[in-house]
Amino acid sequence: MLDIKFLRENPDIVKQNIKNKFQDSKLPMVDEVIELDAKKRDCQQEADSLRANRNKISKQIGALMAQGKKEEAEEVKKEVAASAARLSELEEQEKELDEKILKIMMVIPNIIDPSVPIGKDDSENVEVTKYGEPVVPDFEIPYHTDIMERFDGIDLEAAGRVAGNGFYYLMGDIARLHSAVISYARDFMIDRGFTYCVPPFMIRSNVVTGVMSFAEMDAMMYKIEGEDLFLIGTSEHSMIGKFIDTIIPEEQLPKTLTSYSPCFRKEKGAHGIEERGVYRIHQFEKQEMIVVCKPEESPMWFDKLWQNTVDLFRSMDIPVRTLECCSGDLADLKVKSFDVEAWSPRQKKYFEVGSCSNLGDAQARRLKIRVKGEDGQKYFAHTLNNTVVAPPRMLIAFLENNLRADGSVAIPEVLRPYMGGMTELTPKHN
Repeated sequence: MLDIKFLRENPDIVKQNIKNKFQDSKLPMVDEVIELDAKKRDCQQEADSLRANRNKISKQIGALMAQGKKEEAEEVKKEVAASAARLSELEEQEKELDEKILKIMMVIPNIIDPSVPIGKDDSENVEVTKYGEPVVPDFEIPYHTDIMERFDGIDLEAAGRVAGNGFYYLMGDIARLHSAVISYARDFMIDRGFTYCVPPFMIRSNVVTGVMSFAEMDAMMYKIEGEDLFLIGTSEHSMIGKFIDTIIPEEQLPKTLTSYSPCFRKEKGAHGIEERGVYRIHQFEKQEMIVVCKPEESPMWFDKLWQNTVDLFRSMDIPVRTLECCSGDLADLKVKSFDVEAWSPRQKKYFEVGSCSNLGDAQARRLKIRVKGEDGQKYFAHTLNNTVVAPPRMLIAFLENNLRADGSVAIPEVLRPYMGGMTELTPKHN
């Protein structure tokens, strides 16, 4: 959420940013919020004047009563009562205006970084760098669920009966591989200095609206009926929420956390849920990373975060690339974002396995996450987040890139300690 003062003083910048994000329907909101803000400040000014006058008159009443001038004191009391009624009216108006302003400000997009490429949607995202050599083997690579079924590693049919489309049972070696990847990712991030965290898997509505836009909330979040609770779509939400309404001493920054959690998503919208497979699903598990830092340090942390994901995948010999998200593909709170995509030998193209985002002070402003500097001044922190790894989607890349012609799957050295020393997975049947 933008600073109202910034919007008031820079309406043209805010409007151009809206145009850059191809959200022209929001342009009238800028003038509307400026008008509402002016009305609110008029109310505040009149109310402040009335309060000052009330204090002055109250002293007069005391003086008149002390002098025995009761009739004059009663007349002055009537004046106080009249101003009190007007003050109450102004305070109610101010409250209503505050609510209207907040509602609009919550949907005006954050100012994107000048380096972000301008484009309408993800088709205009820009490739940054490739890591590793993409390989297409000389044998056919089956669809990922077919590979898993050879190991008796997945049961979509039973999951459909139990929970419906978009769920799965992982079994045996595939389930063990799934857990091994999560455990390796946890230790990988701990070795890079992040504090391990297992967060709440449900969060209150004020945290939800603090960490994401209304559009994201509608498309992603599951509401718990009868409770002010939502299932998390990613542990970023509850980890950033950990700092709600706090003032962090500057010397304690940065806060660097890595967390494990299950994630739950409605997946509403154009993509929908796969009929068969585990690429886009309602439930999955993930290792995440977040940073809360000083504003001037957030660009540096942004580069560190996406590099962590690249390094993790490369340690398992999976080719990846980074894409910079264009303006139209950025969610409203984001300043800048990179996607990390893994190579799919079967599809002969890359697909998304992680997303790294710098949100500037947008989340901190909504959640009131402030920093106290050495000079005693308070300011809003910057927040960032990135996917470490999100199986089972990551398993697709892993199985395709480590599949051999005989149907076995090689286990990279870094995962072997988490797989009981196994060097390969052997299929149960072809």
